Amino acid sequence: MISFSPSTTFLFFLWARQMFKFPVYVRSTLRIIFGKVTPRPLCSSNGEAGHDAVFKAKKPQQDSASQVNRISKKECQPILDHFDKQYSEELGDLWTSVRSVLLNPHSWQYGVLLNRFTVVTDIKRVLLSQGFSTLLPQKEALTLPSVVPTVFNADCQTSKNSHAKCPKDDSHLQFQNSSHAVIQQPESERCPILPSLSLQCYIHPYPLRFPSQAHRPGQLKQYYLLNAASLLPVLALQVRNEDKVLDLCSAPGGKALAIMQCATPAFLCCNEPDSHRRDRLAKTLESFLPHSMSSRVVVSAQDGRSFGQKEAGNYDKVLVDAPCSNDRSWLFSSADQQVEQRLKERSRLPRLQVQLLRSALSAVRPGGVVVYSTCTLSTGENFAVVEAVLRDCPEAEPEDLWEEIALPLSNYFTFRPAHRVSGLVTHTQSLQPQRSHAASYDHKLGILVLPQPCKTWGPMFLSRLRKRKR
Repeated sequence: MISFSPSTTFLFFLWARQMFKFPVYVRSTLRIIFGKVTPRPLCSSNGEAGHDAVFKAKKPQQDSASQVNRISKKECQPILDHFDKQYSEELGDLWTSVRSVLLNPHSWQYGVLLNRFTVVTDIKRVLLSQGFSTLLPQKEALTLPSVVPTVFNADCQTSKNSHAKCPKDDSHLQFQNSSHAVIQQPESERCPILPSLSLQCYIHPYPLRFPSQAHRPGQLKQYYLLNAASLLPVLALQVRNEDKVLDLCSAPGGKALAIMQCATPAFLCCNEPDSHRRDRLAKTLESFLPHSMSSRVVVSAQDGRSFGQKEAGNYDKVLVDAPCSNDRSWLFSSADQQVEQRLKERSRLPRLQVQLLRSALSAVRPGGVVVYSTCTLSTGENFAVVEAVLRDCPEAEPEDLWEEIALPLSNYFTFRPAHRVSGLVTHTQSLQPQRSHAASYDHKLGILVLPQPCKTWGPMFLSRLRKRKR
């Protein structure tokens, strides 16, 4: 627990009164920092998920209108029936536990990705005091000589019926446009395979969610909320300073932000053909990146399927976070009358995904890498897409992410590699890599993060292909 002297407390209180318009923000922030929130375990001693794990905290009284607006998510039964049929075949007994997590949004955990272009000392202090820990080995974050002022506002949402409201972004930073508590392991116990990174993501063992920050002109946001599994494709990309990077399907922008937290590429092209999604992407970048980065970051509007032909071999690293049948979203966002259309769309997605991955391989230089990712459990959109591209693109070579990512991070995520049964790609029940030649190849097809009780991250599939040098 962090302790403060009376004088420090008084000065902080004066600062908070000036910073926040409403007194409730002051009370909430002080409550968080001075440790008035007490966690109750998400998991019982036998490892099972608690029914309604929450943080016990006194909340301001809400009016009836606010309570009416807090509508619980309700699953779409036809979509769930479809998932039950497909995933019980593909995942076997694992589907039971995955299903329980997907149907319980109140159990979902959230990561807090800090913005290295701002001062985050206060945020770190709050996170650590509340039991958050770093997901990755850390090195001193790279910061700009001139740091942009930021806004600090941490009113954690902790009860079962509370949800953080998404802010309306209102940014004025203009980017170029073109057509184109898990207990933290001691340092000595960390796996040496993962390098120390400037990317700073904090996670919590309970479903504690920080609030989103509203954008204020001239002030960058200090953190971005995300499913921590969405950082894994960025880690697999291995971006280095002065790389030329393409984010082929970039909206809403979370992975582009993560790329910029890892390194300072010479050029980052964030491509999004859909105008509404592209506007959201631009606002996200404007809310987190300073003016000095605007010459390095471009928002493009090209069709991703033909991008590689127009800019063949121009990039060192390409990320394809492909459009997919997002399992979490589809379970709750589909009205019954939209189900038929959704399922038709789902059947067409693999063809689009194959086209995007082929385009990415054209865009990357010989010796460069492409990372393909989705947020679905579907084998047809994951391993099968990679296999199809490998058959048609002999210049592409799959790389094993099991020892590089899965094993070092197995304390935080539940991973499954591909495994062949009667010619079909399914998933193994074991975290231990098999040693046969066939199993080694299956590992190279990619890895899948499965949401599990107490490790609710995912779904997230990732695969890395390297383009052979001529």
